[in-house]
Amino acid sequence: MNASASIQDATGNQDQQRLCEERVAKLARAYGGLNGLDLLAPMIEKEFPGRIALSSSFGTEAAVLLDLVAQVDPATPVIFLDTGKLFEETYNYLALLSNHLGLTDVRTISPDLVRLQGSDPNGNLWESDPDACCHIRKVEPLERVLTNFDAWITGRKQYHGDLRLNLEPIEAVDGFIKINPLVNWSHEKIQTVFAERKLPQHPLVARGYPSIGCYHCTREVAEGEDLRAGRWEGEEKTECGIHRASWVSGQ
Repeated sequence: MNASASIQDATGNQDQQRLCEERVAKLARAYGGLNGLDLLAPMIEKEFPGRIALSSSFGTEAAVLLDLVAQVDPATPVIFLDTGKLFEETYNYLALLSNHLGLTDVRTISPDLVRLQGSDPNGNLWESDPDACCHIRKVEPLERVLTNFDAWITGRKQYHGDLRLNLEPIEAVDGFIKINPLVNWSHEKIQTVFAERKLPQHPLVARGYPSIGCYHCTREVAEGEDLRAGRWEGEEKTECGIHRASWVSGQ
């Protein structure tokens, strides 16, 4: 890519971000203070009909948000990132939960095989550069599919801490509008909804996994530890990268 094209791309990204920020400001004025189903329904049905998707890891808390989306419209696209290194229990849970909730448009996306062959031919990039591994296996595939949508629903919550402490229900990040309907929900509320809605739990929860990612980079969590302590143990890394600012550019 030449310098002129790079400048044009940067300018285009800035313009897109500005437009998203303007749209988010309007949405915040109209729906400020709403959460859960009250926020999801107008986003799916009124603001972004046919142009909104949910990304889900089908992890330990995923069922709550997936259930809310299914109550609004079970045909809402659900994006599942198959990194090729997930627990077998996660694939089984995907099938179980999709059937339980009646989800009709779950889209499994995978890393680009050429990229994997060039950058991670032996499948052990996670050992030397976990950020690069996540970028190839998660960030790039999600970037490709999200270009087809105007808004992106996520299940992040402030109580998870770290970079999530100051999350807003509606964000403009890297030219995308992100909807976080559970941002203010507590762990206790999540568990209450699991019980009230009779939602099946991820099978690894009973084995001490409160947060689940790829099997190489996830361990059980001891009593008293932070809920995400089992992710990327021994690394400063706390996020896979898909929710970091400037993730589209790979920074």
